[in-house]
Amino acid sequence: MNQIDTNMQYTYNYEEDEYMTQEEEWDRDLLLDPAWEKQQRKTFTAWCNSHLRKAGTQIENIEEDFRNGLKLMLLLEVISGERLPKPDRGKMRFHKIANVNKALDYIASKGVKLSLTMHLTSAKEGLLLWCQRKTAPYRNVNIQNFHLSWKDGLGLCALIHRHRPDLIDYSKLNKDDPIGNINLAMEIAEKHLDIPKMLDAEDIVNTPKPDERAIMTYVSCFYHAFAGAEQAETAANRICKVLAVNQENERLMEEYERLASELLEWIRRTIPWLENRTPEKTMQAMQKKLEDFRDYRRKHKPPKVQEKCQLEINFNTLQTKLRISNRPAFMPSEGKMVSDIAGAWQRLEQAEKGYEEWLLNEIRRLERLEHLAEKFRQKASTHEQWAYGKEQILLQKDYESASLTEVRAMLRKHEAFESDLAAHQDRVEQIAAIAQELNELDYHDAASVNDRCQKICDQWDSLGTLTQKRREALERTEKLLETIDQLHLEFAKRAAPFNNWMEGAMEDLQDMFIVHSIEEIQSLISAHDQFKATLPEADGERQAILSIQNEVEKVIQSYSMRISASNPYSTVTVEEIRSKWEKVKQLVPQRDQSLQEELARQHANERLRRQFAAQANVIGPWIQTKMEEIARSSIEMTGPLEDQMNQLKQYEHNIINYKHNIDKLEGDHQLIQEALVFDNKHTNYTMEHIRVGWELLLTTIARTINEVETQILTRDAKGITQEQMNDFRASFNHFDRDESDNLHSDEFKACLISLGQVGNDLQGEAEFARIMSLVDPNGQGTVTFQSFIDFMTRETADTDTAEQVIASFRILASDKPYILADELRRELPPEQAQYCIKRMPPYTGPGSVPGALDYTSFSSALYGESDL
Repeated sequence: MNQIDTNMQYTYNYEEDEYMTQEEEWDRDLLLDPAWEKQQRKTFTAWCNSHLRKAGTQIENIEEDFRNGLKLMLLLEVISGERLPKPDRGKMRFHKIANVNKALDYIASKGVKLSLTMHLTSAKEGLLLWCQRKTAPYRNVNIQNFHLSWKDGLGLCALIHRHRPDLIDYSKLNKDDPIGNINLAMEIAEKHLDIPKMLDAEDIVNTPKPDERAIMTYVSCFYHAFAGAEQAETAANRICKVLAVNQENERLMEEYERLASELLEWIRRTIPWLENRTPEKTMQAMQKKLEDFRDYRRKHKPPKVQEKCQLEINFNTLQTKLRISNRPAFMPSEGKMVSDIAGAWQRLEQAEKGYEEWLLNEIRRLERLEHLAEKFRQKASTHEQWAYGKEQILLQKDYESASLTEVRAMLRKHEAFESDLAAHQDRVEQIAAIAQELNELDYHDAASVNDRCQKICDQWDSLGTLTQKRREALERTEKLLETIDQLHLEFAKRAAPFNNWMEGAMEDLQDMFIVHSIEEIQSLISAHDQFKATLPEADGERQAILSIQNEVEKVIQSYSMRISASNPYSTVTVEEIRSKWEKVKQLVPQRDQSLQEELARQHANERLRRQFAAQANVIGPWIQTKMEEIARSSIEMTGPLEDQMNQLKQYEHNIINYKHNIDKLEGDHQLIQEALVFDNKHTNYTMEHIRVGWELLLTTIARTINEVETQILTRDAKGITQEQMNDFRASFNHFDRDESDNLHSDEFKACLISLGQVGNDLQGEAEFARIMSLVDPNGQGTVTFQSFIDFMTRETADTDTAEQVIASFRILASDKPYILADELRRELPPEQAQYCIKRMPPYTGPGSVPGALDYTSFSSALYGESDL
């Protein structure tokens, strides 16, 4: 007993003593059913009449009407399109036998073996696969055979809707109305597709297993009916493809012209701004210029760099597409070539070079100027306060009515003044030196500085002259005066320098400072510490000076003298010394605080330097490494171009994801510039280095990807899409039962039928024999996958030439040498139909009719082969 399949329903055959499948039982019952034979006859009769109708005749009874062989020979002529030998017209039996033999001999001459199955298996599989592919998208349709799968009528309706959706509304069909579905499909097929009604809907629905051969015969009529439509569709698709390429190329040309014009205009506006080196007068104005430049580098220029790169890529891609599609090369408008844009960009880079450095130098210069101007104002104010009223004092002639003591006091006082005057000589020289430096640095308010400095110098010269004259007068009077108070004199001599020291100390403690490193501020702190170390000694001097004044007062008190206790020889009073000393003590901790704050700021600047350097020392090598990896990948990458493209896209993805590190470094760089930090010993990378490297990396990866895309375009120019390749592989694998990567001849034929390359009729047999001679020239009876792909490539590749487009238009025009606008609108999409109507010249050749269009000249013009 045979082994039983547990997944199948079985019935026990008591006569044969074995199990039978449900399908075997149905086949047995059909063979015993007279109704089955009747249905076979009806289907075959209808099929024959569908062909004989083309010759203006038909048959009613197969045995009677084919008996004399005349209509059988006529049927073969209609099917094959060839003429058979002239039939015998006699009515004798041997005449009829001779005609039948002629028909049978013709069938045998075409390589068709008259066996029971007639290779029905391979044709059946090919037709079944064709039906499955066409009905796959439809709901409630699952074609697995040629009997049960067609009982609900949805399969027939799906075939009609797939090719002629205008004939049937598939969404309104009901699976529970099989007879209505079948009758609807047959009526539409008979009315619109010229397919006769070969079957009865009731027989299909009410029979447990409809006749397989009858349904195959009927379905094959759909296969043949739609073959011509698919040919027209292929021709229309080819024209659409050519026109789409032309329209896309025109769009790319217009887009290039627009982008090139915009980029060149932006460069033209930007270069004068970058070349403007007119300095501003204030720090705020220069800071605004620097901020504008930062915005330009970070916001305005990067998109333009991308636009320039994309413009070059678009130009290269367009030229590649034109070359692949046999179109003339694109020549941009004058002044908009890629080389013109590169030249303009180079001029932009040259203008930009050094602009930031100039800005920073100007900021440093203005900072220095502001510092010097403030220092000048402080020193000038201090000097003017000191010199105020000195000329009037020197012009006094009080010594004329003074006593000897008073004169000597005046002389000593004058000596003290001269000492004070000499001490101020250094300050005046400093004021003049600062004024000169401000002039050399082109200070914007140099005129007022010069005016003030000139007044100070003129006053200084006047003081010098008046001092000299008063000394001479006092010395002449001194001979008349003998007494002078030594204590006052000593006080005056010691108090004046000490007072000058305190004034200098206060000036130094309030002096502004500017440093750029920790070392510089530490140097100032060290000098300040040294100054503080001298304070005890100065305090001792102060106490000694004050003790002199105390001694004077003690003498005056002891001797009851009627003179003033004030020192006639000195303008410095005890109260002034005390107040200035207190002022010095207040300024010392203030100076300490300001120095420590500056030290903290310098430490913060140092942290900014180290923070920037830490990132720059990572980002710089990373960019260099990526540049090297991309360079290596463009040389070493192997395998499919798509794999190479994926690898480059992954590189591009990683690079784009790294952008936040560049942005963070830009932020740190801005903090450094805002802190006025101009050097960084911790790294050799500047922000400019990083920006240039980053822009070069983006440009390099984009150009490398474009090169691979260009290669893919060149490869794909053969016309074989990935979808087609997948379809070919799926069909080949379906029939490669033993997975040997080879198909036997009957498997190969079924595969071709499934792809619509051959039919399952006499013409199909002849076409298959021709194809086998191409793919199996040695007659081994097998076809490899490579031979199969080579054949399909030759048969399906779109050769994008003028001749091919002309041939496609000829199909749409029904072999006329011209085509009408209505025909274009019917066969092509509205946009592309209008494109052709607008550009096709009128046809003026033989047989021209009103509205005829010359598609031959139009097709030649697409490839630059005419002056149209």
